Amino acid sequence: MFIYYRAMRVKDEIKQEAIIQATVDLVNEIGFVSSSVAKIAKRANVSPATIYIYYQNKEDLLVSTYMQIKTCLGQALMDHFDPSFPVRDALMNAGINLFNYISKHADMFYFTEQFANSPYNDLVDKTEIEQVFQPLFDMLKRGIKEKIIKDVPVELLHSHLYYPIFNLANPRLNPNFKASPKDIELAMSMAWDAIKL
Repeated sequence: MFIYYRAMRVKDEIKQEAIIQATVDLVNEIGFVSSSVAKIAKRANVSPATIYIYYQNKEDLLVSTYMQIKTCLGQALMDHFDPSFPVRDALMNAGINLFNYISKHADMFYFTEQFANSPYNDLVDKTEIEQVFQPLFDMLKRGIKEKIIKDVPVELLHSHLYYPIFNLANPRLNPNFKASPKDIELAMSMAWDAIKL
């Protein structure tokens, strides 16, 4: 019985991953409005009824997909993160992790970009997302407290540190520039210069 349950669980996870990937692919190709549950199901090679096992409706599917991607992004940012690291090292490492994640998962990144600029974004539980990134925010606050970085709202620090990485990693914005690891280190160093005291 246990073996059967475990096999079913793995199969269910595979289906759910297929649904999420199909959602991302279709939204990136044809947008939110045109991406119906039926089309997503067809792309995922499941029945529409299967989608409703996991999600209440299309809205729930889109929001849940966004939340899952943001959670994965947050986990990637925190890879090898240690709160005892020097502030600069921890923030630089997170920037490099961010670039690596976006470079490997451009489709997921495009989905989150579109989602953030859509009415669906109003349905997201922002506190849940903030929890994923809390260690990074805490590091920024620590930098302010230790008078290493400027005492400005964390959102301003975050935008100076990481939005350049979003830009460099996005081939749609920079079609003729392929950033190397050295370029990203340089970009992070320049970002650090902008926020440090």
